[in-house]
Amino acid sequence: MAAPKKSVVAKEAGQEKANESPPEFTKAQELAALRDMLLIRRFEEKAGQLYGMGAIGGFCHLYIGQEAVVVGMQMALKQGDQVITGYRDHGHMLACGMSANGVMAELTGRRGGYSKGKGGSMHMFSMEKNFYGGHGIVGAQVSLGTGLAFANRYRGNDNVALAYFGDGAANQGQVYESFNMAELWKLPVIFVIENNRYAMGTSVSRASAQSDFSKRGASFNIPGKQVDGMDVRAVKAAADEAVAWCRAGNGPFILEMQTYRYRGHSMSDPAKYRTREEVEKVRHDSDPIEQVRSRLLAAKVTEEELKKIDAEVREIVNASADFAQRDPEPDVSELWTDIYR
Repeated sequence: MAAPKKSVVAKEAGQEKANESPPEFTKAQELAALRDMLLIRRFEEKAGQLYGMGAIGGFCHLYIGQEAVVVGMQMALKQGDQVITGYRDHGHMLACGMSANGVMAELTGRRGGYSKGKGGSMHMFSMEKNFYGGHGIVGAQVSLGTGLAFANRYRGNDNVALAYFGDGAANQGQVYESFNMAELWKLPVIFVIENNRYAMGTSVSRASAQSDFSKRGASFNIPGKQVDGMDVRAVKAAADEAVAWCRAGNGPFILEMQTYRYRGHSMSDPAKYRTREEVEKVRHDSDPIEQVRSRLLAAKVTEEELKKIDAEVREIVNASADFAQRDPEPDVSELWTDIYR
């Protein structure tokens, strides 16, 4: 088989060694990754459509293009490991196993949503799936994720906490306070920096003095690694390494995922800070879903089998959209529940 094509995002980052390729997936792993990434992609496409129709209000940050990051990371986790992230969070919820119906219903503000229709896009939680949000304050989830890791150490279990944040949030002060505490106390936390290159709308090269985010923990003695975040196999391999490091009691680990979002920062962002040609080039050369499809076709999986998976995923997503528009809105009495007095 020919050597796999290196992601254009990885090439520009320059993080891979010459001729280095990630470990191969089994056919079952490839199929599972394809389905999980397709679920996120189709869900986000539908969410964007509902937003355009006015069925979803407020902010809506789509994860299209970044699917390999959360799917690859989740493949390395075990029951009990925790996930926390920022406001580009729908993909993380679905990867954790949260119901598409519940996520979509929350986006439309219905009582069947994960926060009973009161939280919206950025504020969903699931104790059952060990998902701790969805946070609208930039960088807030990093200190909270470090707290989850502290709780794990305090309880004496071997669970690992994943704290996802972006290249823009990586410049927040609380991030470095969290780094210091995590290393000082050897907390089992993986800091996953999803570097999609533009933060809220400014190129990394213009906003960050040190654009190699894997080095951001160097002054705290935290090891870091740059990863091709467009290749789910590379993500899984890096996640395995970081998870093993944390479970062994060695403290935190930083993974910089070189990835790319195809849409604007949010649905209201026209993304005029980059060219259409740039986006299309990444889609053509590095799309995480198309990479898996190509490998499966090379492994003699038929187009019909792949189309069947896509059809099943679309059915789930369409059903979630129907549910999210039919489900009743929360009763007015819900205004007084789940609050501190």
